[in-house]
Amino acid sequence: MPKNIVFESVKIYDIGSKGQSIAKSNDGIVLMVKNGVPGDVVDIKTYRKKKNYYLGNIIKYHSYSKHRVEPLCEHFGLCGGCKLQNISYDYQTKLKEDKIKHSLNNLFENVIIDPIIKCKKKFEYRNKLEFSFTQNKWLTSREIDDKNKIIDRRGVGFHKSGMWDKIIDIKKCHLQGEPSNKIRNGIKDFAKKNNISFYNNRTKNGLLRSLMIRSSSQNQFMVLIQFFENNKDEIKLVMNYLKNSFKEISSLLYVINDKDNDSIYDRETVLYDGKSYIEEKINDLVFKIYPKSFFQTNIDQTIKLYQTILDFSDLSGNEIVYDLYSGLGTITQFIAKSSKKVIGIESVEEAVTSAKKSAVDNNINNVFFETGDMKNIFSSNFVSKHGICDLIITDPPRDGMHKDVIREILKLNTPKIVYVSCNPSTQCRDLELLKEKYVITKVQPVDMFPHTDHVENIVLLESK
Repeated sequence: MPKNIVFESVKIYDIGSKGQSIAKSNDGIVLMVKNGVPGDVVDIKTYRKKKNYYLGNIIKYHSYSKHRVEPLCEHFGLCGGCKLQNISYDYQTKLKEDKIKHSLNNLFENVIIDPIIKCKKKFEYRNKLEFSFTQNKWLTSREIDDKNKIIDRRGVGFHKSGMWDKIIDIKKCHLQGEPSNKIRNGIKDFAKKNNISFYNNRTKNGLLRSLMIRSSSQNQFMVLIQFFENNKDEIKLVMNYLKNSFKEISSLLYVINDKDNDSIYDRETVLYDGKSYIEEKINDLVFKIYPKSFFQTNIDQTIKLYQTILDFSDLSGNEIVYDLYSGLGTITQFIAKSSKKVIGIESVEEAVTSAKKSAVDNNINNVFFETGDMKNIFSSNFVSKHGICDLIITDPPRDGMHKDVIREILKLNTPKIVYVSCNPSTQCRDLELLKEKYVITKVQPVDMFPHTDHVENIVLLESK
């Protein structure tokens, strides 16, 4: 079948894993398109053939879904984020619930899933955003059509969906509260007025490369500028502008990075003004967040997530708990007061160092941390050292747990496991291996990121 074909009057019925809409023709051909809403009836023209489906564009709407709403953001459809913003929030969360149900019901019988915990804040919920500078921003069709206007191609924003080298110049992002937009637009205007160069990711030149803004519920703001070139005079000019123009910034830093990629984890961070960290509170616990720290980006939902983990754990105060993939030790410390001892395991040494420091700051003396690759550290020697546990909490990365880790868990036959995941498919893969000795007794989805297809899921497993 050729790729450039038109399917008429097909109904969009679901949302895929990357926020794309899924439709199916009368003869069963699956079609993936952007910006559709389940319930829309549309004509679709395909442009690429994949193994099991076609990619296409909507060329005509016959009727609109009752779940369709007007997106708040003017950049919707171009920017790679907030892909579900044209779907009502209640229906977004239903789709996420259905995603969890579908994944679990394929493997297990009679699993009861509690209603998803929704966000009160649908916008301005993120405490971290990273923007890219560009010398060659993406042009809208209106800008291209205006032949008489000279266009300034410099911009700051997000990558266009699916394009590593194209940046959408963002006027206003609704994901983070002010002064986020003021800082981004301010530095863009300042750089233009002072002829400071923006990064070109094709020719590999330019000064301004990226901008990271972190905030906390304590009204503290961290700004980190990534410079590609080490032009000391212009760097000082930019940093002084930020220091003098935005008194809200409590931690002002920069990095020189002339690598091909913009990861800063192997680069030295330079503190220009203020403290080298900002602070975040989770209940009565205080955590210091440094430029390279991983921290949950939706603090309100994080507190609900952690409280659910604690509720599922049902601790009496006498338990030994293993916290696998412990990161900065936030969950480790959150449950420490309800446990006898909690041992965290994390592969990132800097995260463990921060976890140990914050435990001291929070006057918690019954938590311990081990550093290393999980499949190597989590062994019979680890158990001999720390004691047989009564509960395992595991919050692995998107790829899920290594089979060696699951094998060790099955050998232990711990009474309870609380499995937290941001990827229902890999979570289900791991649960299928664990069902040899465990049954699922509780499931609680949590919506951490409105207007995206991402969902966090907490599963309580109990030994048979």
